[in-house]
Amino acid sequence: MNQSQKIIGHLSTINRHKAKVTSLCFRCGLIKQGLLHDLSKYSWEELKTGFKYYQGYRSPIDAQKEAEGCSTSWLHHKGRNKHHWEYWLDHNKDGIFPVKMPFNYVAEMFCDRTAASMTYLKDKYNDSSALEYYRKNQAITMFHPDTEKQLVYLLEYQRDHGLDATLKKIKSMLSEFRKTGTVTLD
Repeated sequence: MNQSQKIIGHLSTINRHKAKVTSLCFRCGLIKQGLLHDLSKYSWEELKTGFKYYQGYRSPIDAQKEAEGCSTSWLHHKGRNKHHWEYWLDHNKDGIFPVKMPFNYVAEMFCDRTAASMTYLKDKYNDSSALEYYRKNQAITMFHPDTEKQLVYLLEYQRDHGLDATLKKIKSMLSEFRKTGTVTLD
């Protein structure tokens, strides 16, 4: 693949992904988050990684980590986007610990994971795809227990009831969250 193909392919992928996340966010009532989702992907720090490591079937961040040992693009991205669990890690004298994510960011994370599964899996995508991705990577994550319960609840709800019903459920849960600051998992 030549450099022009990588540039066009990467821009096409991130635009398609962003459009899907924005649509999902809008459907569950996260208008502002949908509009602002992943704008850092258009910064030079993140674009240059995409242009260099684009493959079309996975994130260029993974390829950069394999080639260079870490991803400066990912470090930039996770520090600016609150829908990533890594944003919510803090530390003190006892070590690193996860902080509970506000539910609106858990909901955006759900939309992001679902859209990423749709984008990369294409016709292999199904309502269990985002849950399968979560389970595959669960051992290397560090969620606050409440955040993880909420995410797993949504991913399992999608597996069991489908995307449309899950987005309606999230919309209802966001309404509760905005009123009370909490959500109920039933």
